[in-house]
Amino acid sequence: MHIHNLNTQSSVLNKYIAELRDINIQKDSMRFRRNIERIGELLGYELSKTLTYVAREVKTPLGTSKTKLAQDPLVICSILRAGLPLHHGLQNCFDEAENAFISAYRQHTSATQFEIKVEYLAAPSLEGKTLILADPMLATGKTFVNVLEAIKHLGTPKKVHLVSVIGAQPGIDFLNRELPVDYTLWIATVDPELDAHGYIVPGLGDAGDLSFGSKMQG
Repeated sequence: MHIHNLNTQSSVLNKYIAELRDINIQKDSMRFRRNIERIGELLGYELSKTLTYVAREVKTPLGTSKTKLAQDPLVICSILRAGLPLHHGLQNCFDEAENAFISAYRQHTSATQFEIKVEYLAAPSLEGKTLILADPMLATGKTFVNVLEAIKHLGTPKKVHLVSVIGAQPGIDFLNRELPVDYTLWIATVDPELDAHGYIVPGLGDAGDLSFGSKMQG
């Protein structure tokens, strides 16, 4: 798997990540969502550099301009519910992309053990298209693997990009072992470890709850 970690170089991205982590700033759920959205835009911009471009002519009021435009058919698939702000950021970059949504959650079998349950799915065909699979938190890596298995019946994408805001190194190592080498991960920053419950350390907490409010446990 190819990995692009945007935080290897300092940029305005640092500010957005710092605000996501800050326990005082993240109390403002609207700002929290907006920061994830802005990070999605930056990740989408970097990802766009790898797409296939063809020359096009655009007529202006005063003449003709030649430019190169991406021709890849894209599908942005976000993992509910935490993935919605990230989806919006990617959609701001790729406004002609098709959209897909899938639910995935942890079902605990003990205090420290859990399975990933995938349920709701709404998606177009993926056959021959470029799939952008978005989930802001990459903890164990199991969610990405289970979701990719759940959408296999939708067709074989030409290319698969995984997009996350914060990941843990153990989860990235897991994806490296489990996924094809031609998959690509785009991530804003990587933290060193997971705690005993499988949460990213230092991380930022529950991105879904911080974006949309706390939820009742089923």
